[in-house]
Amino acid sequence: MPTHRHYNTIILGAGTMGAAAAYHLARRNSPPLVLEQFELCHDRGSSHGRSRVIRKAYFEDPRYVPLLHAAYENWRELERESGQKLLHLVGCLNIGPPDHVAIKGVIESVRRHNLPHELLTAAEIKKRWPIFNANEFDVGLYEPDGGFVVPEVCIRTHANLATKHGATIHTDEQVLEWSVTLTGVLVKTTTATYESEKLILTAGPWLPQIAADLNLPLKVERQVQTWFMPKNPAPFTAPNMPSFIHFVEGDAYYGIPMRENEGVKVARHHAGEITTPETVNRSLTPADESNVRAYTAKYLPAANVPIIDAKICLYTNTPDDHFIIDRHPQHENVVIAGGFSGHGFKFAPIVGSILADLTLDGRTRRPIDFLSLNRFSV
Repeated sequence: MPTHRHYNTIILGAGTMGAAAAYHLARRNSPPLVLEQFELCHDRGSSHGRSRVIRKAYFEDPRYVPLLHAAYENWRELERESGQKLLHLVGCLNIGPPDHVAIKGVIESVRRHNLPHELLTAAEIKKRWPIFNANEFDVGLYEPDGGFVVPEVCIRTHANLATKHGATIHTDEQVLEWSVTLTGVLVKTTTATYESEKLILTAGPWLPQIAADLNLPLKVERQVQTWFMPKNPAPFTAPNMPSFIHFVEGDAYYGIPMRENEGVKVARHHAGEITTPETVNRSLTPADESNVRAYTAKYLPAANVPIIDAKICLYTNTPDDHFIIDRHPQHENVVIAGGFSGHGFKFAPIVGSILADLTLDGRTRRPIDFLSLNRFSV
């Protein structure tokens, strides 16, 4: 196999974070080689499904909010450079009991960071958005700066601009192994062998295998996304319907308003079985359907109609649900980003910028200490 020695950095994975990192490296006059085992915007990993919720009112941890401010700035910059609309800020509504840990977390987040928001009663939710059946004592926190992004469009935009700035993206080329050498990094694929000075691992649900030397505490979780076509679509389209997250009966469900004729998206969050990218069941099962239909029947009855489409995606979860963004503890020229635990997509442009920082400078000014590998025993 031929050996190529023309790359300062190689990125393994051209999904959400890999494409963003390629863009930021290329913009900084250090265009990388990106190796993707499938086609761009494929449906085997985590970065597909036509929509992802975006929000700043962050119940997961208020420490993410400064990163979200930066991410929004980066999304806007990407829109300006590409001429492509990426942010669909139709609002985001969090619903649940006032004593629920996530509702308390989202209220703390907006107050600590002075985010625009409205706190609503269940009756006020019903009056403004009649499609929602909140429980009597639920509250709603509405964030006007929330909404959704379209993952396939975002990834392709990052990739196209990365290529424009000089990056090289190889699709349908599987990585067999990588190793650190005295002069840099060696990467062997099904097609060739490449050498570089630096390496970035953004392999999504394949990260446990591609970084097997670290024995990372990652679990890959099967997630089901479903779409319904209401008989009366108007209330389910923006601006009539915001994106929403509903914490109910020990579960969390989310929804995203209709785009064109795609239907309204409703899905259960963080409740799938543990699997691998190779063994996951990629078909909708009766249990999948009955679960989401039990939710729509009670809380979103106008959407309790036949499912028109379903997609299976994969969450790569850490034990604390926080991301991993760090340099390899044994190899300072290897950078890792993964474990985005089902809430990472909205951060893509700022994560890409941080990965470029760590790769080119060995450090970043962004507040990511809580995302380091040293919180695990690796």
